[in-house]
Amino acid sequence: MPERNVVVASKSGLHARPAAVFVKAAAEQPTKVTIRKPDGDPVDAASILSIMTLGVEQGDEVVLSAEGDDADVALDALVELLEKDLDAE
Repeated sequence: MPERNVVVASKSGLHARPAAVFVKAAAEQPTKVTIRKPDGDPVDAASILSIMTLGVEQGDEVVLSAEGDDADVALDALVELLEKDLDAE
């Protein structure tokens, strides 16, 4: 199962608008994606409630995982998104 580690760039972490943007993008991927903190359990990346419970702040590292034929493409797209300051867009 492919994984990607990424540091969250948004000033408010994965809260409010950045979380909504990320969840929408995760839901649009052709494969199911999970997200977790390095020491935590994975949650569905397409679930706003699950994302909010992670408590991800700016500068936190998260691990994205996916399975399936398009897993690498999905992960690359979501990593690129998290590396941006989604508060500024």
